[in-house]
Amino acid sequence: MSPDGTPTPYWMQGNLAPVMEEVTAFDLPVEGSIPPDLRGLYARNGANPREGHSGHWFLGDGMVHGVSLLDGKAEWYRNRWVRTPRFERRNLPPSPFDIRSSVANTSVMAHAGRITALVENALPMELSRELDTLGFLDYGGKLQTPCTAHPKICPLSGELHFFGYSVRPPFLTYHMADATGALARSIEIPVQAATMIHDFALTAGHVVFMDLPVVFDMAMAMRGTMPFRWSDSYGARLGILPRGAGIEALRWVEIEPCYVFHVANAFETADGSIVVDVAWYQDLWRGGPSSSSFESARLKRWRIAPDAAKAAEELLDERTIEFPRIDERRTGQPHAIVHAIATNGDVAGDTPSALVQYDLDRGRSSVHEFGPSGLPSEFVMVPAPGGAAEDDGWVMGFVYDRTRDASDLVILDAHRIDAEPVARIGLPRRVPQGFHGSWMPDASPPSFAHKL
Repeated sequence: MSPDGTPTPYWMQGNLAPVMEEVTAFDLPVEGSIPPDLRGLYARNGANPREGHSGHWFLGDGMVHGVSLLDGKAEWYRNRWVRTPRFERRNLPPSPFDIRSSVANTSVMAHAGRITALVENALPMELSRELDTLGFLDYGGKLQTPCTAHPKICPLSGELHFFGYSVRPPFLTYHMADATGALARSIEIPVQAATMIHDFALTAGHVVFMDLPVVFDMAMAMRGTMPFRWSDSYGARLGILPRGAGIEALRWVEIEPCYVFHVANAFETADGSIVVDVAWYQDLWRGGPSSSSFESARLKRWRIAPDAAKAAEELLDERTIEFPRIDERRTGQPHAIVHAIATNGDVAGDTPSALVQYDLDRGRSSVHEFGPSGLPSEFVMVPAPGGAAEDDGWVMGFVYDRTRDASDLVILDAHRIDAEPVARIGLPRRVPQGFHGSWMPDASPPSFAHKL
């Protein structure tokens, strides 16, 4: 039961339940062999409420779990809470209007020598390579909106493209930081109302925004739960803005009402069409955000012809999946390979699931089953140095092992994901089911300390 006597919600059960200690362990045990080319840090973020409970899975304090790899060895494992002002001073009430009212619990990534923990309603929080919190990153005071948990790095320019959405005007603002990490562009995107915008898409020539019918509800915000709900009347559309253009070049394309948390990738074809692959929900939270409602996402493709008023839609697979990832060297470029977690009914559940590798060009897929005791979270693609193909390298992610009530960092050969793991790195404790992570090769950023 919860502290207030109500039934324990799903996000407090099984391997979704938080862990309450920070741990450091060195020279981790390894089954198999870690490829010596893997030199860097794998880190993944997730909600881990300090008090042991929260009003929704998405609302717990951020905790980052990381494993450092060097010369075929697993140097260390660390898990650290992100020490936001709300974490340090628990009397600070949450506010949907304050971009420093952060739990920093959704993703972790590196750009321009900085590692940041991200949540979509607040500023980024900078971390050291050892996962200690350094403070807010606001680009010298220039960033005045939240930052999405899903920025995109253009592999050609090194630019970081991102956006912030807000529950009061401006509802949506697009930003770009250059390869040096300087904020170079901010532009308001006109939308009808405050909606939950978790992700977006980037191509070689365009930015694509999703304006979808999960809308802000102030009454829900005042109750301390997820302040969004499904709307049958809002509609759904994609906003397409040429990169570098003014807002007058923005155009909107209609899609069928739906919700999307996660975009796999987007690209342009020779005829000028834009293709966007997403984890697609027919709807979300009709019963309110306290129900998990994560059981129905499937891989879908939107194809937007030049000057089309409506996107063509194609379901690519009937399996329920989430957390789609690509080789990020292909961000904004044509891709064939997508990795996703097959949820077996519910990404927020505690049932066995698998990793699926889609080859969309060939119309086939491969699966790695983790067995009845294995529960994976998101896997990321790690390219081999010098490898050109999308499956030249490895995929890695945390897998909870029920038999020992602890987790492993599992590394698979991307050429043969259905084979036995290349390496299984034993962690000293379990890693709760969380959200998003990154591989940061040779991650050793300089220290940029900011005051909280």
